[in-house]
Amino acid sequence: MRAVRRFTVRASLPEPLSGLRALATNLRWTWHPPTRDLFASIDAGLFNRFKDPLRLITALPPERLEELADDEDFLARFRAATDDLQRYLTEPRWYQRQGRLPAAVAYFSMEFGVTEALPNYSGGLGVLAADHLKAASDLGAPMIGVGLLYRAGYFRQALSLDGWQVEHYPVIDPIGLPLELLTDESGEPLRVSVAVPGGRDLHAQIWRAWVGRIPLLLMDSDTEGNDEDLRGVTDRLYGGDANHRIRQQILAGVGGVRAVRRYCALTGHPEPEVFHTNEGHAGFLGLERAREIVTAGGLEFDEALVPVRAGTVYTTHTPVPAGLDRFPVDLVQHYFGDGRLLPGIDVRTVLALGAEDNPGMFNMAHMGLRLSQRANGVSALHGRVSRTMFHRLWSDFDIDEVPISAVTNGVHGPTWVARELSALLDGDGDEHAGSRETVSDAQLWALRRDLREKLVSEVRRRVRDAWLQRGAAGLELGWTDSVFDPDVLTVGFARRVPTYKRLTLMLRDPERLRALLLDERRPIQIVVAGKSHPADEGGKALIQQIVRFVDDPAVRHRIVYLPDYDMAMARYLYRGCDVWLNNPTRPLEACGTSGMKSALNGGLNLSIRDGWWDEHYHPDFGWAIPTADGVADPLRRDDLESKALYDLLEMQIAPLFYDRGPDGTPAGWLSRVWETLERLGPKLQASRMVREYVEHYYRPAAETVAAAAADGYAGARSLAGYRTRIDTAWRRVIIHDTDLRVEAPDELVVGTDVRVSARVDLAGLEPSDVDVQAVVGRVGDSDDLLDPVTVPMQPAGIGLFEATLRLPHAGSLGYTVRVLPRHPLLASPAELGRVVFA
Repeated sequence: MRAVRRFTVRASLPEPLSGLRALATNLRWTWHPPTRDLFASIDAGLFNRFKDPLRLITALPPERLEELADDEDFLARFRAATDDLQRYLTEPRWYQRQGRLPAAVAYFSMEFGVTEALPNYSGGLGVLAADHLKAASDLGAPMIGVGLLYRAGYFRQALSLDGWQVEHYPVIDPIGLPLELLTDESGEPLRVSVAVPGGRDLHAQIWRAWVGRIPLLLMDSDTEGNDEDLRGVTDRLYGGDANHRIRQQILAGVGGVRAVRRYCALTGHPEPEVFHTNEGHAGFLGLERAREIVTAGGLEFDEALVPVRAGTVYTTHTPVPAGLDRFPVDLVQHYFGDGRLLPGIDVRTVLALGAEDNPGMFNMAHMGLRLSQRANGVSALHGRVSRTMFHRLWSDFDIDEVPISAVTNGVHGPTWVARELSALLDGDGDEHAGSRETVSDAQLWALRRDLREKLVSEVRRRVRDAWLQRGAAGLELGWTDSVFDPDVLTVGFARRVPTYKRLTLMLRDPERLRALLLDERRPIQIVVAGKSHPADEGGKALIQQIVRFVDDPAVRHRIVYLPDYDMAMARYLYRGCDVWLNNPTRPLEACGTSGMKSALNGGLNLSIRDGWWDEHYHPDFGWAIPTADGVADPLRRDDLESKALYDLLEMQIAPLFYDRGPDGTPAGWLSRVWETLERLGPKLQASRMVREYVEHYYRPAAETVAAAAADGYAGARSLAGYRTRIDTAWRRVIIHDTDLRVEAPDELVVGTDVRVSARVDLAGLEPSDVDVQAVVGRVGDSDDLLDPVTVPMQPAGIGLFEATLRLPHAGSLGYTVRVLPRHPLLASPAELGRVVFA
């Protein structure tokens, strides 16, 4: 028999335990070992099975709850944990000691991977978003997370008998999750609505999860008042066709702003001054905020855009144009054209914000960049890639001047670092007091082996379960008890499986891989995991290739593929693997945070110099796989780079791991582990990342918003009026002539001062409206300026500008003069995309 409906009944707690549910539903327990220990002491078996305090409480028999209510020792520990959480939630932290900062920041993402107990994520983007919230909580940053609640979450992965990925979507009951359905003053569910075509409204109720100090608001369309097709808008993460996805993104962006407003009004939480969108999925939020200002402040749309852009931070994670989210223009017109969704905003204005080279498509990333004053990639290399990818939006500027910077991602150490390692190093996963002066190599090596042994046990369990799921009989699976060896060099490869991540690069030469796995003196073992998007047939084919290889009885004890990769599995891998392998096609990896989590546990990275590894690579921290840059044939490139991978494993990595001293420890290997923990680890923390966002993005954004909104939006009106004047006059701004004067032309050396002058017709603009700059740099055959140095020029008479510049380079140099817009509310000279050259 099948149930016609699923529902969850909560446990009735005795009065002395009334606060236990609050302790279980604040997700700080996911990174706070003492709280986890408290719940584990209730029933260790159930807790280890569920990894979820709320499910543990629900599963306990009433008599066990009564026992706990009479257990004074447990009650004392329970009160101590509650008091500790209360201190954590209320005490001043780093953010409160920094002076004037935004009263609140709203952080929008389509997924949040806080814990496997809240399955609302697919992979790295969601885990990064959750680590952002966790670090913000630890630092005391007043953030509000905003996203959607998916009733089927992301898919669960299994394998068919022939190794093909099979997806299924478990039904999720929010009542059984660490969530609270928000209600208004009358006790009705707190809801928001967005208009959809046909005179209908899409309604969503709002659930709240507590991530430490941070409320995470998740909107759910499976609610009364919605037609059946609208109830399914939040059914699956990244599911459905373009029509389904645009509904999700309208709800996330427009509905998300409305949810934040309703939440702040209900709870008294400070209104956000800054809105941070993690990728472009929630980009419509800028249009809703503009609508608010137009409606309430009496501003024109162009004027309202000033504070909207000033208060928006846009983070892109996409390294290739094909990965950008696009919708057909006709579809956008369908949803915005009747004026009900955003009253007062012309659909032509909306379409212009998402315009791209293909006039039939609407580009969410382009809209995100046009609606934000501050944008960034997620590693230094990705910042450079992004400036190139979006250069056409600022085509008159050099690529390096495109206003997209970078904040390299970080990971939340307390979530990902093994507590055994934190205990050994006297730390909390974020900071360690212990070092090689206080902890011996033998102690560290023993711990690393213990973590590897735990991984081996988990691998054996999961391999057996996977084969049972594929149809094998238990009696033929005795071999799974000897899969992997806790004393063998262990390599991990786990991530999403798009083709550019090259899951099967290790299979380019199967015989050489077999030789590495089965080497009698220095064997290696490899654990592989990862899901392919349900619509990605190419990714599924790669998984099938790896599964067919690992099914070979000759090697299956040395290489495994584990299906259904999630956060629970990831922790074992990050903590137990000696080497973390990453071999994408450079530069298609935006950041790649899995290697960071391994490094925080003492794992050494073996990676293409892509993403974060490009900027942080050092031989003390691991190995860089050489890249065949310039080789156009992708198959030949794969051959060359796979050979380099095999060579590193055979000739450098395995020998270093197995080179043992008299005490049985590999001193050379452990030296790199110590260097990774002590020097690299602090750079990889999400706390460092959030501090960078606060200091370089949130603070200046809030200051610019305040300046734009002061005195009834006088600043916004000023900049909007300035842009109108610039648009009118700019094509008539002309640099008539320039001159470079040198005292002794035959004696030019680096550091010589020269005088540059130019006559400029500003077409009615004032000198204070512009920046006139002299630019000098190296020149080659094309006369393009390389390594340019810019010096501001000052008015020296009517239409005359002059500057003294010091020659910065030896060799063949050139110079030019240019004119840029200038206004105090512009964050970058390139912001308006306007420039005039001599």
